[in-house]
Amino acid sequence: MKRIAELIKSMGLPFAYDHFAEGESPAPPLICYLTPGSDNFAADGRAYYKINIVNIELYTDTKDPSVEQKIESVLDANDIFYDKTEVWIESEKLYEVLYQFEMEVNENA
Repeated sequence: MKRIAELIKSMGLPFAYDHFAEGESPAPPLICYLTPGSDNFAADGRAYYKINIVNIELYTDTKDPSVEQKIESVLDANDIFYDKTEVWIESEKLYEVLYQFEMEVNENA
């Protein structure tokens, strides 16, 4: 998880794992990230190659391509292939741009 946090920190936006504590959420744009699962390679009951699925959720008040470009530049510079989706969250009055990718687990980090 350390490598993921360092990667996200380099994006220059406020961030938290999963969510910000109530009352502590900064004004958008902001990032929440989480690792909702894994896609490990296993054989004989052992995970030989551990891979985390990573979600980076960007929240903005308005559509902001320049902020998206900042995130994508960091992912591209680190050779991370990602899928990108977008949704308007009416109840929150925020756009969520979701970046999903897989990252090898580095147990020494």
